[in-house]
Amino acid sequence: MVRVRIHVDGIVQGVGFRPFVYTLARELAVAGFVRNTAAGVVIEAEAPPAVVDAFAAALRSGAPALARIDELRREPIPGTGAGGFEIELSTADGPRRTLISPDTATCVDCLAELADPTDRRHRYPFINCTNCGPRFTIITGVPYDRPATTMAGFPMCADCRREYDDPADRRFHAQPVCCPACGPRLRLVDTAGAELPGEPVNAAADLLLSGAVIAVKGLGGYHLAVDARSEEAVATLRARKHREDKPFAVLLSDLDGVRAWCDVTPAAAELLAGHRRPIVLLPRRPDARLAAALAPGNDHVGVLLPYTPLHHLLAAAVSGPIVLTSGNVSDEPISYLDDEATTRLAGIADAFLLHDRPIRMRTDDSVVRMVRGHPQPVRRSRGYTPEPITLPLSCPRPVLAVGAELKNTFCLARDRQAFVSHHIGDLENFETLRSFIDGIAHFGMLFDITPEVVAYDLHPEYLSTKHAMDLVDVELIGVQHHHAHIASCLADNGEVGPVVGVAYDGTGYGTDGTLWGGEILLADLTGFRRLAHLEPVPLPGGAAAIRAPWRMAAAHLQVAYGEELPVGLEVSGRHEALWGQVLAMAARGVNAPMTSSAGRLFDAVAALTGVRDDVNFEGQAAIELEQCVDLGETGSYPMGARDGLLLGSDLIRAVVDDLGRGVGVPAIAARFHRGLAAATVQAAATAAREHALDTVALSGGVFQNVVLLDLVTDGLEREGLQVLTHEQVPCNDGGISLGQAAVAAAQCSHRP
Repeated sequence: MVRVRIHVDGIVQGVGFRPFVYTLARELAVAGFVRNTAAGVVIEAEAPPAVVDAFAAALRSGAPALARIDELRREPIPGTGAGGFEIELSTADGPRRTLISPDTATCVDCLAELADPTDRRHRYPFINCTNCGPRFTIITGVPYDRPATTMAGFPMCADCRREYDDPADRRFHAQPVCCPACGPRLRLVDTAGAELPGEPVNAAADLLLSGAVIAVKGLGGYHLAVDARSEEAVATLRARKHREDKPFAVLLSDLDGVRAWCDVTPAAAELLAGHRRPIVLLPRRPDARLAAALAPGNDHVGVLLPYTPLHHLLAAAVSGPIVLTSGNVSDEPISYLDDEATTRLAGIADAFLLHDRPIRMRTDDSVVRMVRGHPQPVRRSRGYTPEPITLPLSCPRPVLAVGAELKNTFCLARDRQAFVSHHIGDLENFETLRSFIDGIAHFGMLFDITPEVVAYDLHPEYLSTKHAMDLVDVELIGVQHHHAHIASCLADNGEVGPVVGVAYDGTGYGTDGTLWGGEILLADLTGFRRLAHLEPVPLPGGAAAIRAPWRMAAAHLQVAYGEELPVGLEVSGRHEALWGQVLAMAARGVNAPMTSSAGRLFDAVAALTGVRDDVNFEGQAAIELEQCVDLGETGSYPMGARDGLLLGSDLIRAVVDDLGRGVGVPAIAARFHRGLAAATVQAAATAAREHALDTVALSGGVFQNVVLLDLVTDGLEREGLQVLTHEQVPCNDGGISLGQAAVAAAQCSHRP
């Protein structure tokens, strides 16, 4: 007989791991115990050597579906000779190393009970077990036990306690376990807080079908819901929410419902129906009877399947598609506190479907799109966070990376674990900044990380950068924005470099004080060199030019033609009153910083072709230009290079020439995309040959453009190069914090 102590690190709490260990030990006649600790799970196992070996192997091979074992360490200890195997009480001593499971969609067993009229949890909106339900959004501390969750205020009834204490029950130590007799209660109230009559879910469904806007409290915050088939209801929501054009997501009850509205590949279906349940961007079917105002100017729609019992019940009651969008006023973080929500959303919602289970951490839905058969995150949040990403090298000291200004996430890292936060949002107001600061403190507590190194963006006006500068007793490491993009792509793929990096986005602060955004870099995790970039143009009016692509059209025309601007362009006629003033501003360099931005080049072409002169959300003009592309067009505009500059002016002149010849916008959009892609491939392949490299990393928000990404990837692969893209974090600024953390770790590791 031998006895070993087994330390299991990873996501092993709140996922049914201890009952699995208990059952396995009983089957193999292993004596000992299992318990949760602040560092993970500890097992003591006593049996003949071969049985202990089989037991340890089965811990990995047979672990519950939601478990993730990162490390399993064994050490011999003296035997006791005691028989039996027990689940012991948790201990909170020692350093906190346990991982927290993301919130997980309702499992099939719970759904069966939800639908069973004979079950005591029939139609109970908070049904859950060890295989599903809230985790990250309710946890207040570690180890993950009920007193350290927002369920602490709901004492279990005798029936729930019996399930909770039974190792053979799938609700054994399921911390949110509850039932109608002892758990949270659902209510439907009006804007004054008065409870409305009727069963809450069915009454809410009736209101939705009558055209009302309902605020629904979900896992990580409030959603705003309307009937997705009603043009009037969707328009009402847009007007009240001050969200003119940005697409809304749609909740559908099942995959058959999704297939009725969208084209769904097998890979997309698997993602939609998996335990993470993100919003998935899918091509809308031409015959889909969804409100046109759902996604103006966009042939894709974001769809998701129900991921809580409440969503399942509501979708079934409405029996049709439901808009489900973040419960906030535009540019504010999602509401998650009840008093806050009823105040902030009172001018938007007609009623509130809410409950009394508190939410500890607000968390938006994740958004994913399928690219080349693989999921590419657009927003990484619920269902993914706080599962760590494995860094390609270890952090010698704990790191906080504060991310960028837009689509902010932060990242806390230790050893080789990078904990990228949920989506925070755009750090442009106090509420979002408060959410950012609270999130950092919460992650630090959960994972026992006190940062000694803080990585930040070089832009001095970012609120994230200012926060970093206010911190004391830490080492500060500034990371250039586009280096962080490429480092993020490297870390996403477990690579350290060097690579040729192509970083295309809207704007990022360059080391020369100008605004970069169309960069070809030689980069690894420790540093970078700028090899080439798009031809700089003025940004007339600064931020005003980002909101008004027609200004970028004027600036690009001026660079392309000098003083001899072409006449008769429709874009100049549409903005005749300000056209000359904007040109003068750009020529004099007054409030017109130079930028090499690829995003602004897309804006210019969108305005020149009449696709979009002004935008209501980031990237709108580029998205709508991509939607116009004729995929059957094989023509390509020539784009030259000179002295390390990729000449966007060549593309602008080609666009103007085709407009003059009456060429249609779909063909122009395609030729522009193909021309930019070909020049990018040539520049990156040339750089790879010159530096004896075989890998190119693509990052930055512009690579959310699937047409461009496909063209560039195919071109580089034809050149015999390996192409790295994103699969774990977004290529947009939501991935910046991971890149910053990886750079900080690498720079600290390479010091003498």
